Amino acid sequence: MLEAARSAFEEGGLAVPLGEIARRAGVGPGTVYRHFPSKEALFRATVVDRIRLFTDTARELADAADPGAVFFRYLAAVVRLSARNKALQDALEASAEGRFRPSEDVEQGFHAALRVLLTRAQESGDVRKDVDTEDVVALLFGCLSMERHRGAGAPAGRMTALMCDSLRMGRGRNVTKLPVVRGSRNETGRCAVCGEAVRVARTGRPARYCGGGCRQRAHRERVRGRG
Repeated sequence: MLEAARSAFEEGGLAVPLGEIARRAGVGPGTVYRHFPSKEALFRATVVDRIRLFTDTARELADAADPGAVFFRYLAAVVRLSARNKALQDALEASAEGRFRPSEDVEQGFHAALRVLLTRAQESGDVRKDVDTEDVVALLFGCLSMERHRGAGAPAGRMTALMCDSLRMGRGRNVTKLPVVRGSRNETGRCAVCGEAVRVARTGRPARYCGGGCRQRAHRERVRGRG
């Protein structure tokens, strides 16, 4: 049933009737309902399965050589595969509007895996340090929409190339400085080590690092400098 649902949703999105999925699976609608309480639940299961695939791929690339090139190829692959999948398009657009969430743990897992690729690409000097994971996810949503609605004659991947260029480190060219996000983030807004966005500490004091790992790296650098 999941395989039939995945194929049907990829072709037609959430608009596919449950009867069509049952027909493809070779079962009756009642059999589908016994396993999934609604069409939305079945849709969610197929989308979660695809997002987990993206997450697993990002984790496999975490230690790959040339992290900058790997990061940009990964983003291009996510957009390319999602553009062929009507279910993912519907889910990502609904997620961007706050109408759909696959599941909290799946979403967090994807963000965490993407954050590792982003951090390594920033540390290698290939990606600008003033962007964070939330920026990249928002760009992915926007890029997918632009690829779908690009002008007649525009080749596939054109919008993706523009998105990737907006994330590259500015070497010998002017790059627009991003405004600091205020409210839940501190005055500087960025970790002093990796450039990732940081939140205000519970004490109310501006935080300097995004986590313990960066705090330890900064300490080692200070010790090495004194040595």
